[in-house]
Amino acid sequence: MKLLRVFPRRTKATPDDGLCRPPDLFDEADEVHISVAFAYDIPKAENLAEQWRHVAPVKLGGPAYGDAALEFVPGRYLKHGYTITSRGCPRRCWFCNAWKTHPQATPISNIADGWNVLDDNLLACPRSHVEAVFAMLARQKQRVAFTGGLEAISLKDYHVDLLASLKPKPKCFFAFDPGDSLEPLADAMKRLLDAGFTKASCCLKCYVLIGYPKDTLADAETRLKQVLRLGYTPMAMLWRSARAARYAPDARWRRFQREWARPAIIHARPERAAAFTMLARGVT
Repeated sequence: MKLLRVFPRRTKATPDDGLCRPPDLFDEADEVHISVAFAYDIPKAENLAEQWRHVAPVKLGGPAYGDAALEFVPGRYLKHGYTITSRGCPRRCWFCNAWKTHPQATPISNIADGWNVLDDNLLACPRSHVEAVFAMLARQKQRVAFTGGLEAISLKDYHVDLLASLKPKPKCFFAFDPGDSLEPLADAMKRLLDAGFTKASCCLKCYVLIGYPKDTLADAETRLKQVLRLGYTPMAMLWRSARAARYAPDARWRRFQREWARPAIIHARPERAAAFTMLARGVT
């Protein structure tokens, strides 16, 4: 079956093979799948579905539609190298939908090879699954990255040992979400440094949600600087509403987010670079 996959938004994780491209009037397919990662792209996806229904039967799906299937096919909806080994999360964060489909971290039976892990909450999975995932990661020839995010409050000693066992050290993305305490992040940083990670490598990063209702640029900058002072490279994530147009981020928020999502910019500013250098050297 010739399956044509269409994406309303291209990211670094979007497949780049011959069947993943913009619409073409001469396309032929047995089926068209429109994969939607973000809820705010649903209107665009539904418009695409209307256009593609003349080519072949269209199916809309993806995280934005709360797909519950416990399966992952490498290369189909994500570029080769990306992998998902579990779905769901035991937390009930108001800004996240992962727990609504799977209220517990639920392993996928077949662990597909890859080096960029996008699980909702891998560290909340049973130990046997986590260890099996790291056994798979140890076989990879590329540097491992956990861009799906790691939860500091779930970090156990055996997790630290597994992370430190990967060579080279993996890129670890933690998160500092609204209402979170800095203490788990500080504790995770200390334990990872003790295990051989370094601040200077910039392998330890932290997503920081910004721009949600009642957030301000000043408050957002404060949180980002708090994370930076702990030794993480902060990565600003701009909140978007799927329903309320009045919450659409304006140009100030978009510019602010771009500035705080690029390590080269974050560490280029003299006052930030100096502070981070001192932290990397262990000076407080």
